[in-house]
Amino acid sequence: MTRQTVPAPQGVIDAFAGPATPTARIPVFADLPTDLAPTGYSAVETGYGQSADGAVWVAVRTEMPRVTAEMWDWWFGWHLTESARYKLWHPDAHMYAEVAAERLTGTGRQRYVGAVSYVDEYIGTSLQQLAIAFRDPLAHGFAVPEGQTVVFGRVGSSVAPLDLGWLAHQVRPIEGGCEMRSRFHLGVLAPRIPDPERIVRAIGRGAALDPRDLAIGTDMARDLLVHCGQEMNHLAGFLPELYAEFGG
Repeated sequence: MTRQTVPAPQGVIDAFAGPATPTARIPVFADLPTDLAPTGYSAVETGYGQSADGAVWVAVRTEMPRVTAEMWDWWFGWHLTESARYKLWHPDAHMYAEVAAERLTGTGRQRYVGAVSYVDEYIGTSLQQLAIAFRDPLAHGFAVPEGQTVVFGRVGSSVAPLDLGWLAHQVRPIEGGCEMRSRFHLGVLAPRIPDPERIVRAIGRGAALDPRDLAIGTDMARDLLVHCGQEMNHLAGFLPELYAEFGG
């Protein structure tokens, strides 16, 4: 592993440099389980734009030699508890991570489903203070065959009673490893009953609300495109070794 994040794949760099994906080619959030079906590909696998339902959309496909879906389920249950582990994922942009450890039970996907991950990370030059509530993909209509996984979560602010959108990462095998198909549907804000635990954790680390961080547009989507491409490509480079050492 390296102290600096490796570059995003060329396909991500090309999408970042290009125009936004036309709305007509972007699936709406309600179609996400179909967009991330166990087989086949969507019209656009790497890009950014705004969907017809008003959400800001990001898609990133990352090939990962030697990596399996099992490794990713393990990773999402393992890294949540310590900022140092979270920083392994993107050394240049990940700043802080915490989760209620007593909520991490079981193995595989069930270890992190139901947990809320509190993270601070830079997307571009903007510090995002987030609370990601992991949900059961099967309960939300995803098909997840053996050998695949889907990491699915509700993205919210950790310093304001607002939900910001959704994320999903599908991992499925390909020759020599696996591919991750990531999707973000963000920017359609929804009020949430204030969670005292989130507020206490945010205040305890000196978090402060900047209303500009809640304004999610296509510029932020382009930055998120690169961020996702970097972090997935970076971690995939040493995840097999990390899993071999700590995954037992």
